[in-house]
Amino acid sequence: MEFCNIGVLLRSKSHRQIIFCFRFPFVNYLRRRSHNQACQNTGYRIYAFGLSEHGALGLHNDQSKKLKKSILKPVRHAFAEQKTVTNVASGYGFTAISVSSKDTTKVYGCGINTDFQIGYHLSAQQKPLEIILKPIPINIGLKNPSTEVIAISAGRAHLAVLTDKEGVFLLGSNNYGQCGREVIPDDKLHGSCMVNRIPCLGNEAICDVVCGQDHTLFLTTEGKVWACGWGADGQTGQGNTDIIYQPTQIRGEMEDEKIIKIASRSDTVLALNCKGEVFGWGSSEYGQLSDDKDTHQLNCPALLKKLSCVGKIIDIAAGGSFCAVLSESGEVFVWGYGILGCGPALQKSDNPVMIPKTLFGCNVYQPDVKVCSISCGLSHLAAINSCCHLYIWGRNRYGCLGIGHQRDQFFPYKVAFSALARKVSCGLDHTMVLCYAYDK
Repeated sequence: MEFCNIGVLLRSKSHRQIIFCFRFPFVNYLRRRSHNQACQNTGYRIYAFGLSEHGALGLHNDQSKKLKKSILKPVRHAFAEQKTVTNVASGYGFTAISVSSKDTTKVYGCGINTDFQIGYHLSAQQKPLEIILKPIPINIGLKNPSTEVIAISAGRAHLAVLTDKEGVFLLGSNNYGQCGREVIPDDKLHGSCMVNRIPCLGNEAICDVVCGQDHTLFLTTEGKVWACGWGADGQTGQGNTDIIYQPTQIRGEMEDEKIIKIASRSDTVLALNCKGEVFGWGSSEYGQLSDDKDTHQLNCPALLKKLSCVGKIIDIAAGGSFCAVLSESGEVFVWGYGILGCGPALQKSDNPVMIPKTLFGCNVYQPDVKVCSISCGLSHLAAINSCCHLYIWGRNRYGCLGIGHQRDQFFPYKVAFSALARKVSCGLDHTMVLCYAYDK
């Protein structure tokens, strides 16, 4: 493992500890727009909605205008018109965006920065910036300009960036060892500007990384899962509830399995193997993992037998109090506690319940339409179908569902924007969507 300090990148001219950048005059933006679209920008579009006042949407571009508290409908992000965006991750009040570039600036961030989860930045008064309202570069310490970011994930107050050549970079809160380095007592009081680099694990390359609330999960090319961080609910899968700062391989029932995906938004973890089976560990307070009502947590992975009737599973999602899986036939199953998507009458289920296909666009005129991917935040869920349409449901914190109001949504609802959805990243109270234009 290697460590480096994040340097000062930008300084604010404002007297407040808030930074503004990427200010594009409207006339110049229109003048450059056609050239950028035709010649420069081949990445994704970004649409953003939800709570805005903490800066996680990164939409504020004028110091003189009052910041809107919430954005209730999807807004197309200007940042993606100027940079070749490759990925996005929504944390608890902050956002990280990866880009393709010819230099070592590959990651940008905006939102809450109290733990330096999006980099160490100082104001003109030499005070750390705790709120950043526009995406700014995060210096994670890349050495090779040809290195590309292949995955990013954001937790409650930490960020993980996976690259193709230099391993994983972790920054932000390390109060529980979630950044994969030893816990330093002073960090809990003052934060740390240190970035930890993990080049590989067990002599295996890392192919994916997932941040839970205060823990981190790593997936290797051989299908092994490693974990570090907070373990009070067993979410590190080590057979105990200890805090571990050194990434450690998870064994248990899935030790000999080839895992292809992991999911964890809070303290419950799901892992999908190459055979379409799902293992789970961590919090089971609402019956997400165990049928035993007296079992509130699993500290070792266990095969979820309750999913045996679902068929082969191709995607998984684990929220704060619920879980969801997607079957090979395009059916979405949900269970746990919360707004599950089957109406207000169903708020708790110990067993998987299928959400009707018709709620995701399948009908007599489009019988072949099916869900292709699922995702979730702490209390809301999302699905993208084969037409690249986004459907969303759950608790509508500050408009994080993007459906034009702040009322909770009990059934999947199609989100309206002029693009094709490719990926959705659900935060605590905001949502970011990666899209292609219709002519792509």
